[in-house]
Amino acid sequence: MQCRIADLRCKEVINICNGFRLGFVCDVLLDTLTGNILALVVPGPCRFFGLFWHEDDFVIPWECIRRIGDDIILIEVDGTFRREKRRKGAWV
Repeated sequence: MQCRIADLRCKEVINICNGFRLGFVCDVLLDTLTGNILALVVPGPCRFFGLFWHEDDFVIPWECIRRIGDDIILIEVDGTFRREKRRKGAWV
């Protein structure tokens, strides 16, 4: 199966350990020297009814991805996710 990075934005990310739906991919972290995908970035949940800001983004390492399907990406992460704050001008 072939997939473009742009196609990943249309796929929902679900953790198979607890069934938690993280959301849709908004960005991909790449190693520019090797061309490998390092992680997927999913925006954090909205605060205050989604009117003002998001919580920190979820950063899912490539090793945690178990399956990429037509509509969803299944990941396996036990415990807490790595979170990163949005940098100004990044991941918008």
